[in-house]
Amino acid sequence: MTWMRWAPAMERALYDQEAGFYRRPEGPAGHFRTSVHASPEFARAVARLLLEVDAALGRPEELAFVDVGAGRGELLTGVLGAVPDHVRARLRPYGVEIADRPAGLPSTALWTSEVPRGVSGLLFANEWLDNVPLDAGEVDEDGVLRYVEVETETGRERLGEPVSEADAAWAARWWPVEHPGDLVEFGGPRDAAWAHAVAGLERGLAVAVDYGHTAARRPLFGTRTGFRDGREVAPVPDGSCDVTVHVALDSIVVPAVHSLWTTQREALRALGVSGGRPPLALASSDPVAYLRALGGAGEAAELTDPAGLGAFGWVLQSVRIPPLEIW
Repeated sequence: MTWMRWAPAMERALYDQEAGFYRRPEGPAGHFRTSVHASPEFARAVARLLLEVDAALGRPEELAFVDVGAGRGELLTGVLGAVPDHVRARLRPYGVEIADRPAGLPSTALWTSEVPRGVSGLLFANEWLDNVPLDAGEVDEDGVLRYVEVETETGRERLGEPVSEADAAWAARWWPVEHPGDLVEFGGPRDAAWAHAVAGLERGLAVAVDYGHTAARRPLFGTRTGFRDGREVAPVPDGSCDVTVHVALDSIVVPAVHSLWTTQREALRALGVSGGRPPLALASSDPVAYLRALGGAGEAAELTDPAGLGAFGWVLQSVRIPPLEIW
């Protein structure tokens, strides 16, 4: 049996060089469905956001698009295909991912394991922060906040050592707990990861998209879960499944940088993704176009469903540019 705290267990299960879940050849799309996989409308909406950022930057000679947690390059490829030629000629696309460069990625795209520094443009992190390894804590019967340890082969849990001063301070600020059995997921490493990513922008917009919560509605029982082969499963950190933790969206916000929080439903609507049905008259005048539009409307509806993908939070932070006026 191997017992350890959740952060190192998650790190090994997801990112181990030999057996980590995110090193597997099928990639995330083999196990769960993200907005990128649900519809090409998502990539087209991100491309429209990139054009707004380009305009706010004054259309620089080099425009960066940084896809953090790029998977197998699906979003990167979609955005490259959706921007006009005159923008693509100035575009410097980056895929940030630990896995090897996927086959078929456009040659202009840079593939790296590190967020680039000193670039200007749009940094977009779709379902990245929920995979940053985090520890968990629980208040014991004596009122002491202790780390939760996990047996990596089975997912069984037990209480370990009292938490560090840093994690106790984070909990006191963002997720106060006091009663025996109260749970907390310590977001300090995730906050630092997002701050590091945002700091890579010289100018532009940084966007984090994820399931999450804020101080007014912290989950009582934690959010850690697993995904395998398209199904939600127990989060056993043995490398066989994805292990995710929902994001404390208020804690990740980088201070002194203009920020806006909205839902995916509202963000995509502002970017032209509505999910509305096409006019019925089109069915008579152009049945093929009607069916195509109907299919697109169904995909858009899935992306903006308030009970599904539309409930994702979007945290937008403007770095040395005026806030965009589309929201």
